Amino acid sequence: MVVLMAVVDPTPQVIWGIISQIIGWFNPLSDLLRSLVREFLPTSYPELAVQGLSIDFLYYNAWGFLCYSVFNLAFFFSKEIQEEYRRRNGDNDNLVRANDVFFSVHALAITLFTIYQSFIYKRDDTQRISAAAGAFILTTVVGVAAVIVAVEAGQAMWIDLLYFMAWIKLAVSLIKYLPQVWINYKRQSTVGWSIHNILLDFTGGFLSITQLLLDAWISGDWSGVSGDPVKFGLGFIAIGFDIIFMCQHYILYRDRTDFYVNSVEEERQRLIAEGRLPRDTDDIFRRNRTDSAASATSGGRY
Repeated sequence: MVVLMAVVDPTPQVIWGIISQIIGWFNPLSDLLRSLVREFLPTSYPELAVQGLSIDFLYYNAWGFLCYSVFNLAFFFSKEIQEEYRRRNGDNDNLVRANDVFFSVHALAITLFTIYQSFIYKRDDTQRISAAAGAFILTTVVGVAAVIVAVEAGQAMWIDLLYFMAWIKLAVSLIKYLPQVWINYKRQSTVGWSIHNILLDFTGGFLSITQLLLDAWISGDWSGVSGDPVKFGLGFIAIGFDIIFMCQHYILYRDRTDFYVNSVEEERQRLIAEGRLPRDTDDIFRRNRTDSAASATSGGRY
């Protein structure tokens, strides 16, 4: 279809539009690849464990992507929202694309699946949603309910609710990375999650901003950038935190020793000392530990 459009109408505007589509679809496709790397390759969760993963991050992500999915679905499919947007932006169309819808809905589904994994995989007793994260999510849910009441009372429009949810997504994205940054700092390690996810996220964020700016340039309407504050803001936030994560992984905490394996060794020694574990498990454990260390040094733990 893309090639056919270029052949039928090979004008510069059409060519740039095709380039925009290609750039735009890279982000959701890279997100799909990130998901496959994280969920189906044995690099992130050794022995089906989620030690090193921030539970706050998961719940922030789920709530944020739910808000973003509602925003994109409404802007892309709702004629009422599209018409209200035109009235507020000089009769120009919004710049939400099909790839934006796919990205947000797919990200929500993957995040919910990861939350499910956090319940069935081994994790530390301290790994639970914090009071601060719970309070933030509850407060913003109440805020959404309040805006809905205002809309029903004729004091606001549905598009105002969508923009409110968009700002929630931006706020979530700004704070959701902080727990993971803190966990990496506290553990002095990045073991427990995949750096490939960060590298693809960095690329996707850059290209997402590029597509939005390119679409605004093609249409001659730069208000489209401010009309989609989530996409523009998300790109910059993601790039900023991805740089922090890359510095932690490649510069600050280069030791790939598995924190989880070390904690298992400490527990094993305690049980042997108490006579609750036979000493003949030494050889078996050493072999397993050697295999795990070999996997880490070969790049499998990245």
